[in-house]
Amino acid sequence: MNDLVQIKVMDPGFEIKTEAFPTDVNLSLMEALKASGYPIEATCGGMALCATCHIEVIEGLANLPDPTEAELDMLDTLPVLLPGSRLSCQIRVNEKLEGLVIRILG
Repeated sequence: MNDLVQIKVMDPGFEIKTEAFPTDVNLSLMEALKASGYPIEATCGGMALCATCHIEVIEGLANLPDPTEAELDMLDTLPVLLPGSRLSCQIRVNEKLEGLVIRILG
């Protein structure tokens, strides 16, 4: 089993980088993105209460678990909701994220 997962990340400036995140430390995608220097505010600290970690999943949405009611409620407060909108704090980094392509919106 590989301990790293490759994810393509588009930052707000539309630059795309491939990042390798560990799968064996139970990080949220928000935590992994922040640790890699991406501009994720994450005001609520990952409790699905602020939507400042909003991302768009461009490829790989089917590999993610369904959003919880709390996540859906918070997404509904956003002025712009896209078909691939998710809160990165609610996605755990694991091997199912291999090949995911996201855009940071928060």
